[in-house]
Amino acid sequence: MPMTEKGGKPKKNELPSTLQKSGKKAQRTFAKAHDAAAEEYGDGERAHRVAYSALKHTFEKVGDHWEKKSEKGPSDERARSGGPNAKGRTAEGVNASATKKHLVDVARKLDIPGRSKMGKDELVSAIKKANRRESARSR
Repeated sequence: MPMTEKGGKPKKNELPSTLQKSGKKAQRTFAKAHDAAAEEYGDGERAHRVAYSALKHTFEKVGDHWEKKSEKGPSDERARSGGPNAKGRTAEGVNASATKKHLVDVARKLDIPGRSKMGKDELVSAIKKANRRESARSR
């Protein structure tokens, strides 16, 4: 079932909850990629994975919503390998390719304690955990 209405507007009630709290551009990006993937592969998990992959090239998850990244590109090793059989670990929407300074800024938004002493991998892990908590809390 298509996630977009005529004119390309996303059906908000069919979007994942984190996207319902995000801007229109993030919603449109996900919905259009999902519809194209569903047409190619059928509606289901694969279409969702493709849509999230497209979203992660221009947006990153911060708490319970998606925000535009300052630079386009893959956000983790799984996104870099690409394709239907992508290898590597996912960062669950965290822009693991970002600078440490950017990750510290995101951690500050999420009020993660001890962020200034964390390394890049620790920041990514802490942001993933905080994002999961925020998403669960806002459902």
